Amino acid sequence: MCALHKQQHDRALPVTSPPALDRQAALFLDVDGTLLDIAPHPEQVTVSPELPGLLQRLAAERGGALALISGRPIADLDRLFRPWHGAAAGLHGIERRGADGNDAPAAAADDDRVAAAALDRIRPELAALARQWPGVWLEDKGRTVALHYRAAPQAGGAVRDAAARLLQEMDDGLRLIGGKMVIEFQPRRYNKGRVIVAFMAESPFCGRTPVFLGDDTTDEDGFAEINHRGGVSIRIGANSCDTVAAYRLPSVNAALEWLTPEDGPAG
Repeated sequence: MCALHKQQHDRALPVTSPPALDRQAALFLDVDGTLLDIAPHPEQVTVSPELPGLLQRLAAERGGALALISGRPIADLDRLFRPWHGAAAGLHGIERRGADGNDAPAAAADDDRVAAAALDRIRPELAALARQWPGVWLEDKGRTVALHYRAAPQAGGAVRDAAARLLQEMDDGLRLIGGKMVIEFQPRRYNKGRVIVAFMAESPFCGRTPVFLGDDTTDEDGFAEINHRGGVSIRIGANSCDTVAAYRLPSVNAALEWLTPEDGPAG
C-alpha cells in the first residue's frame, strides 16, 4: 500500500490517460518500473536493444532536453543504456550530470556530513537485519543505503518497522523513502523534485514544458514539482495507489509505446 504525505493526498489530481508527447517538452524519466520492468535484483533487469536508441532519438528531438532520474548511480545508467550518455541524476538526485556531459559541482554541506555520519551508524544494524531474514539484502550505494525484501515479502513489516525506528534515533540528516519492496535511507536535502528544479534552470531544459514519468512513491516529489510548473506528470502502473500525478499509464510497455514516435523507434 502506498504511503504518501497528507498534503500529497490533498493535492491529488484526477488520473486519466496522458496527452500525446510534445516534441518540444523537457522529458524526465525514472528507470526501474518506468523504462525497465522491475527484476528480483537490480542487476537482473533486461534492457531491450531498441531502448538506448529510443533515448538518443528522444533527446535529439529536444536538443538534449531529456534526463534520466533514478535511484541507481549514474555509472549504472551508463552501463545499462550504452551508447546513450545524456543528462542524468543518480541516487535520487545526489549525483547529477548536465546535458553538456559535465557533472554538476557537489557543494559540501553540513547536512551532507551529518547524513554520512548517520549512514555509517546504521549500516551495521541494517546488515544485521538482512542476515536475520533470508532473502533480504543490503544494497550500499555509498551515499545511500537500501534494504530490499522482494525475495522475502514476509519480512516487509519487520524491515519497515526497524527502518522507522532507526530514523527516529538518527539526527535530521537522513530521510527514509519507501519503494516497491525496498526501503532506502538518503540525505534529507535531495529528492527528485529538487533535481528537476536544477535541470529546469539550465539549457536546454529551461523554457520548455516539463514531462516526468515515474512509477513509485520515490517519484512523488517529482510529480509535485512538475504539477507546480504546469507540466505533465505520469505515474506508471495499474495499482490503485494514491498519487499526485495527473495521468497514468498501466505498464512499462504502455510507457514505452507512449514515448515511441509515431514513425517507430530509431533503427
